[in-house]
Amino acid sequence: MTSVPTVTGTVESAELGRVLVHEHVFVVNEEYRQNFQGDWDEEGKIADAVRDLNELKGLGIDTILDPTVLGLGRYIPRIQKIAAQTDLNIVVATGVYTYNEIPFQFHYSGPGLLFDVPEPMTELFVKDLTEGIADTGVRAGFLKCAIEEQGMTPGVERVMRAVAQAHVRTGAPITVHTNPHTRSGLEAQRVLREEGVDLTKVVIGHSGDTTDLDYLAELADAGSLLGMDRFGLDVLLPFEDRVRTVVDLVERGYAEKIVVAHDASCFIDWFDPEAKRQVVPKWNFRHISEDVLPALRDGGVSDDDIETMLVANPRRYFER
Repeated sequence: MTSVPTVTGTVESAELGRVLVHEHVFVVNEEYRQNFQGDWDEEGKIADAVRDLNELKGLGIDTILDPTVLGLGRYIPRIQKIAAQTDLNIVVATGVYTYNEIPFQFHYSGPGLLFDVPEPMTELFVKDLTEGIADTGVRAGFLKCAIEEQGMTPGVERVMRAVAQAHVRTGAPITVHTNPHTRSGLEAQRVLREEGVDLTKVVIGHSGDTTDLDYLAELADAGSLLGMDRFGLDVLLPFEDRVRTVVDLVERGYAEKIVVAHDASCFIDWFDPEAKRQVVPKWNFRHISEDVLPALRDGGVSDDDIETMLVANPRRYFER
């Protein structure tokens, strides 16, 4: 077993229970919120999040992994207030979320740059993982980076290599936001492998946005977990296709390479909340428990395979 840091303390990997591997509590740009969101109700938003997470716990989910990092509005003091009011484990991440350029805080400082110093991102990620985030005492439990349609831009590659280096130094697992339509998971695996990453400790996020079984098998055969983690985002791929893809992968023998989630949030400032509910009404934390698991069973996926995806695979992801 391995000890896994959560917002409220460490738990053993065997105690994580049923895990959704990619859920956000809040996606909020704090600079935007403080300057332009005049109707923000902090206590109300916290109460709503506590309600949603307690409801999720009541549906049989024990842990969520929250990959909200720099670029998505990570603010741990708010998450601490929420975590104190729920029995659901919340594991937070460190890293940088960008599709192109790196943040200006790192633009001029780093190996070979104007201020030629060791990669500062790696040092910050390692601190978050080993000492804690800011002054909260909360340690990150995993790493996050991204590659989108723009591909392996210099900024994306620099973040990814910094994440990989932090993994090598700490053993912390990684999740990568990818765009499967450009087969970018393979590019991510290439860069991570070059840095010495154990690909069995990598979730290739948003793999569930495609039905390309050959691509998904190639990722899994290289060792990584497939993040079938956008259930409810039917505008990107219909529900039936998402379910069928998991069923087909299980039939091919890949149950031990699948993890699931919604990529949902208690609040996200990218969309008007009511418009979001109208366009993606199933994009919420209840969807997997209420709709996806029954559909998988109807498709022939066994309860043992479901437990493998929800319990055994996330546990193995953390164990060293």
